[in-house]
Amino acid sequence: MKALVYLGPNKNALEDRPKPVITAATDAIVRMTRTTICGTDLHILKGDVPTCVPGRILGHEGVGVIDAVGAGVSSFKPGDAVLISCISSCGTCVYCRKLMYSHCTTGGWILGNKIDGTQAQFVRIPHADTSLYPIPSGADEDALVMLSDILPTGFECGVLNGKVSPGSSVAIVGAGPIGLAALLTAQFFAPSEIIAIDLDDNRLDVAKRFGATSTINSTDGRAHEKVMELTGNRGVDTAIEAVGIPATFELCEQIVAPGGVIANIGVHGTQVALHLERLWDRNITITTRLVDTASTPVLLNIVRSHKIDPTLLITHRFKLDKILEAYETFGHAADTRALKVIIEVA
Repeated sequence: MKALVYLGPNKNALEDRPKPVITAATDAIVRMTRTTICGTDLHILKGDVPTCVPGRILGHEGVGVIDAVGAGVSSFKPGDAVLISCISSCGTCVYCRKLMYSHCTTGGWILGNKIDGTQAQFVRIPHADTSLYPIPSGADEDALVMLSDILPTGFECGVLNGKVSPGSSVAIVGAGPIGLAALLTAQFFAPSEIIAIDLDDNRLDVAKRFGATSTINSTDGRAHEKVMELTGNRGVDTAIEAVGIPATFELCEQIVAPGGVIANIGVHGTQVALHLERLWDRNITITTRLVDTASTPVLLNIVRSHKIDPTLLITHRFKLDKILEAYETFGHAADTRALKVIIEVA
């Protein structure tokens, strides 16, 4: 089969690899039909994720069709259309019983990280019964690809962890795909103000179309001052960090109001300063999280009812044989205006 392989920092290639096989009774082999590229894949390529070693097939998102199942799989059979969760969960360990699937003792974020992932023609899914979701007939597969990771991540790590509530004020630092996913799902809770902050005017325009009440281009270094002007010098109740670099996290520290929450989504590969000299007396909560995908069933229902349209995040499409071009496009989003790309595998 064809697969996109990580070869070390700043190196990847489309290679021929053996088709995966069942190795445990709870495995399923899925023939991929659509996948995508995540910002986390770019972090891997930068060398920020040491658990992902050279030789690994990348990717942790997508939809496909069951090709084969192990003897212990009871919920799926060959031919079933399925949504792949970016998190593999056994459903029974101490963390899964707490709905912390990302810390599953035999799963978690392993696809495209510790085991071969979804940017290939076939993928092996461990714990298939609890790591796959059936796709109803007639569903929009493009929309469902966004439910593998990006929507639950924005929702769980940003909106739920950030305690967004009716009438509250929210700032999303980073209007890339994950920040926009947080913006879309924050509106479930009717905040009075959603401020989108980014360096890219195109992404800020998209954020405005998606429901941001205000946008700030932070190129001039005055984003903190502008947020304070918008909020009567109070700051925001929820500051969502959706980039994963020191400057954006420290901006969240500057703009959060007393009693507020800093909800970190970004993957941080370098040290960030925590300014307790400013925050120690301000009743601030800082949350971190790897997506658990516990919200996926809820989000599936919301998408089915057309309350939100995840396909708004899709800007580019490629065939699998053009996936290197897709990486170039996604990795240079400021020039290409890319948000999410769909890779059509079959």
